[in-house]
Amino acid sequence: MKALVYERYAPDDDYAKILQIKEVPDPVPKANEVVFRVKVAGLNHDDIWGMRGKPLQIPLPHISGSDAAGEVTAVGDDVTGIKVGDRVVSHGNLSCRVCMSCTSGREFDCKNRKVWGFQTGPLWGGYCQYTHLPEVNVAKIPDNVSYEEAAAASMTMMTAWHMLVGRAKIRPGQTVLVMGGGSGMGIFGIQIAKLYGCDVIATASANKLEECRKIGADFAVDHRKEDWHKEVFAISKEIAKDKSTAPGIDVIFEHIGGSHWNKELTLLKYGATLVTTGATTGYEANTDLRHIFFKGTNVLGSTLGTKYELEDGLYWMSKGKIKSIIDSIYPLEEAVQAHTKMLKGNLFGKILMRPD
Repeated sequence: MKALVYERYAPDDDYAKILQIKEVPDPVPKANEVVFRVKVAGLNHDDIWGMRGKPLQIPLPHISGSDAAGEVTAVGDDVTGIKVGDRVVSHGNLSCRVCMSCTSGREFDCKNRKVWGFQTGPLWGGYCQYTHLPEVNVAKIPDNVSYEEAAAASMTMMTAWHMLVGRAKIRPGQTVLVMGGGSGMGIFGIQIAKLYGCDVIATASANKLEECRKIGADFAVDHRKEDWHKEVFAISKEIAKDKSTAPGIDVIFEHIGGSHWNKELTLLKYGATLVTTGATTGYEANTDLRHIFFKGTNVLGSTLGTKYELEDGLYWMSKGKIKSIIDSIYPLEEAVQAHTKMLKGNLFGKILMRPD
């Protein structure tokens, strides 16, 4: 079968030097696995980390791709819930399923957890014509959700759902600040918060503010302005007048990191929550601890999510309450252009690739 393969790293982000279309053996399912023909797969930032060989060196030769959707073509002898012809999407959190974390519903905390298509291999990911996963790591796609929509939602929607619903436990009427609302994560963060009846303030670069409003944000603020946080607080004061509550933010959806951290903390109400899953502007953040201990702030870490959370999100997609935003679709042969576009960040929504 055809696959997008690299056999060495590109720490300088010169993807043209390493990415190749190659013929690799077709997968044969183990007893607990399904094989599916990949219709479309979505790009994630972990693709870039993998090609750089940092923050960790992943197996080589490598096939990336953590979000893939397609049609099942073969199943292993022990597979009972999936059949040939089913439409499925990957649940990329591979865990042992038997440790205390897994059996208590916290598979994302499994010590043996790996992100499929990032840490797996050699030659095991979604950027190929056929791929394989354990039955427990695929979810059926509802009839009225397309392959493209499912692939664009797989990791980012699940992670956003886990952040807001699983970890922050958002409630109707709260004021939620979605940082980076124009990103793949932020797009779903906005929609999930609105699904739960929250007032949503999104931040984004100036050219993405209107798009954030179109998908549900009540307000949108340019976080590249030096005093963006003051504008957010002023908005929260107006929201508070209508609710007769204190100004400020109840929940901050955070995946940006270093450069905005302390400004975010100043916006939180007493007893409020900041939930974080990333650090695209840097891992190190100086923290003014007064905003945490004095205000009783909840700072929650979050990563990926459960298959159940993925299926919850897909259900609401099937009801038209959440939608994927797709920026562009490339053939596998144009993977260099696709990844370069993602690296530069001039997009709104997910970039997808088709292997055929």
